[in-house]
Amino acid sequence: QVQLVEFGGGLVQAGGSLRISCVASGIIFSTYVMGWYRQAPGEQRELVALITPGSSTTYADFVKGRFTISRENGKSTIHLQMNSLKPEDTAVYYCYAVPLAVAQHPDLGSWGQGTQVTVSS
Repeated sequence: QVQLVEFGGGLVQAGGSLRISCVASGIIFSTYVMGWYRQAPGEQRELVALITPGSSTTYADFVKGRFTISRENGKSTIHLQMNSLKPEDTAVYYCYAVPLAVAQHPDLGSWGQGTQVTVSS
């Protein structure tokens, strides 16, 4: 059973930084594509960043240059370092995991319960 537990969310002022993390269990972590999605109130869930087992990364245009995703395979953990935060980054951030072999089928992925990030202006 895949379990993804996020932590590190909170309230930060615009221009500030925050790091959120996700610990995975029940999977062979080194074979999974991991990532972060976010969902703001009234909006659809959207991709923020992905990282492959080999640490290749993909970012949404709206976070390029501000956010950095990383992984620690030995700790089954991913991080999202968020800098230069904007009020529009306010959302629930969800950890996501999908086996590399089926990464082209995101519906086969698993989700954490989410962590709230609020950026005040």
